[in-house]
Amino acid sequence: MNILAPSILAADITRLGEEVKKVDTLGADYIHIDVMDGIFVPSISFGIPVVKGVRKVTDKILDVHLMIEEPIRYIEDFVKAGADIVTVHAESCRHLNRTISRIRELGVRAGVSLNPSTSLTSLDYILSEADMVLLMSVNPGFGGQKFIPSSIDKIKELRRMIETRGLNVDIEVDGGINTANIREVLEAGANVIVAGTSIFSGDIESNMNQFRRELDRVS
Repeated sequence: MNILAPSILAADITRLGEEVKKVDTLGADYIHIDVMDGIFVPSISFGIPVVKGVRKVTDKILDVHLMIEEPIRYIEDFVKAGADIVTVHAESCRHLNRTISRIRELGVRAGVSLNPSTSLTSLDYILSEADMVLLMSVNPGFGGQKFIPSSIDKIKELRRMIETRGLNVDIEVDGGINTANIREVLEAGANVIVAGTSIFSGDIESNMNQFRRELDRVS
């Protein structure tokens, strides 16, 4: 099944609860929450209180993407706040295996994220421990960036790796995805789509309906 994960980084922060409820009722499968620390990435965004607040207004899966240095320090706090999936960057973890193990010990799903220039070889000894791999199709830190075309080959290669090893690992893609390129992303092998600006800018209902149609066409 193809999964839509609207990213609240692009939502109207003054109406955050309302906009989360809106995408929930319009067919969001996950709610994607980008956490940035101003160190691993240049921006500072949401933290634990926002995750707690979003948890109060939706029963959908909270897909928490930690773009922070040494995320193992905060994983338990995010799980207690309501995270269902915790994704960490391979580049930001001193001990990636220990970090992934800690996420799973806490009873939630574990994801590993790679920046656009990070090789898939970083996953060689951790892929079997992950529930999901998040491939960034823009350089993380800001919303509204353009999709990096070479991401398509990376998605295809990752899908081959997963199938060759006989694993059941989701491929999530985040960055610059819109209704013009979503089909190519899905056909390359992704099954979890993060979209922020393309959903929350303009008519949210119309945008969500277009995304859901595209997701349902490619299955």
